[in-house]
Amino acid sequence: MEQQIGGKENHSDHAKHVSCRCCSHGVPNIDEKGFFGMSRRDFLMGLGAAGAGAMALSSRQVQAAVRKPIAGMGLRIGSAVRVQPALLYAFHKRREAWSWRPWGGLHNQNDIDKEIATIDKELKKLSSSADFPMEILPLARVNNGGQAAAVRDADCDVILVFAAGGAQGWLETIVSSKQPTLMFLRHKSGPVYLWYEIVHPRFLRKNSDDYKQPGIDVWDIVVDDYEEILWRLRSLYGLKNTFGTKIVAIGGAGGWGAGYQFGPKNAREIWKLDIRPVEYKELEPMIKKLLGDKKAVAQAERETNKYLADKGVSLHCDRKFLVNAFLLNKVFKQLMEREDAPAITVHHCMGTIIPMSQTTACMPLTFINDEGLMAFCESDFAVIPSGILLRYISGKPSFLQNPNFPHKGITTHAHCTAPRRMNGKDYEPVEIHTHYESDYGAAPKVNMRKGQIITVLAPSFSSKKWIGYRAKIIDHPFYDICRSQLDIEIDGDWKKLVEDKQGFHTMICYGDYLREVGYALKKVGIEWQNITTG
Repeated sequence: MEQQIGGKENHSDHAKHVSCRCCSHGVPNIDEKGFFGMSRRDFLMGLGAAGAGAMALSSRQVQAAVRKPIAGMGLRIGSAVRVQPALLYAFHKRREAWSWRPWGGLHNQNDIDKEIATIDKELKKLSSSADFPMEILPLARVNNGGQAAAVRDADCDVILVFAAGGAQGWLETIVSSKQPTLMFLRHKSGPVYLWYEIVHPRFLRKNSDDYKQPGIDVWDIVVDDYEEILWRLRSLYGLKNTFGTKIVAIGGAGGWGAGYQFGPKNAREIWKLDIRPVEYKELEPMIKKLLGDKKAVAQAERETNKYLADKGVSLHCDRKFLVNAFLLNKVFKQLMEREDAPAITVHHCMGTIIPMSQTTACMPLTFINDEGLMAFCESDFAVIPSGILLRYISGKPSFLQNPNFPHKGITTHAHCTAPRRMNGKDYEPVEIHTHYESDYGAAPKVNMRKGQIITVLAPSFSSKKWIGYRAKIIDHPFYDICRSQLDIEIDGDWKKLVEDKQGFHTMICYGDYLREVGYALKKVGIEWQNITTG
């Protein structure tokens, strides 16, 4: 039976939680110790920690299902984000000569039925427009505290509240969930919602000037615009699938420079990465066995012929290096399959592995990325989490590279391995040269398209801060540096990048995903500095 709020028996609850008159009403007692002495920034950064932790735990159960691209979604991999929508509302009884009715356009059961039909239609459209897998659970009705508790405990990844009305305590119950909560409010998109008026002063600030509601903040609230909901869900999809990712680490987990001290530890603690080390003493006999296997070598020869026959591919090194790269690729894939891991990285890839494989690891990492999985060189776990997050958010390969010194808004990024299917579909032209520093093996010079907008992420060694910016590829030159090279034009305050840059390696992908990355980082408490404005 749906609860009727209003009348003599419910007047007290109505006055505390629902009335929207300008005069001050009481609010539920809260323990304010946790909020005083905390900066606004620290408070906001901590709001999503509980939800992010729960997503990390649930994601471990789905990692086995993410090793193949999803049909019809290009190179998109990952498990669907499960969304629990809930309509929060209440009915109110007329009281003569009394302010009995709060703001809002839903007044009776007929209004509710129409709103439910509208929401169902809108959510179907939202799901069909997503470029990532999304499962929308049946809409829950919240008209009392018990129903609010059921939503809080729902088996989902995200709660999406349509806050049309209802008691403040119901909202507080829902956002106490271990899962993150989004709130949708109507202004012009339908019957106006009560919480469009009072969510900020009454719910977030508890009738004060300070934020006091944990579990949600102003950036989790959207008015009218489902596109704003969609990109937030894309971000949370990325978070869900990043947490707990299995990654094979040949030669163990490491990090460039000071990142060696922090990277592996933070990757495990912050991102819950399941790092599966493989020692070289195990790898070497696997490689030698394939190098001496005539059938395997013949298969690698056929794969080499097929690769070189593709449009846009040219060979500029000894062919045997490419043949051996296909053999090494087979070893990498065996290890990934054994560990049921969608990702791999190689430590000491510029030394230890070269004499074993009689080539370099560059091309196998390219092959794996182009297949739809994830592969990173150098085992740099200060930056690898950013590549995994960006990969899941964008649905496109991410490229780990060395940045150079910005000047006049221009800088160069380069590495000796790079994906070719950077847009998640088409292969970019590639020249296969030797690995630059060793002048040995096979390494791709992927000529990424000029004019392409890219996202650039620059994590600190300590993982406490990431810098991000949008840029445009203006050239793919051929300097005496790592083979896959980009000259890029920075869209933003490049001088701030020079002054504030920390860490070393950066990560890029095609497209602009700065808002999704920034939203995700807030959920895990990492500082985000976006130097691109607008």
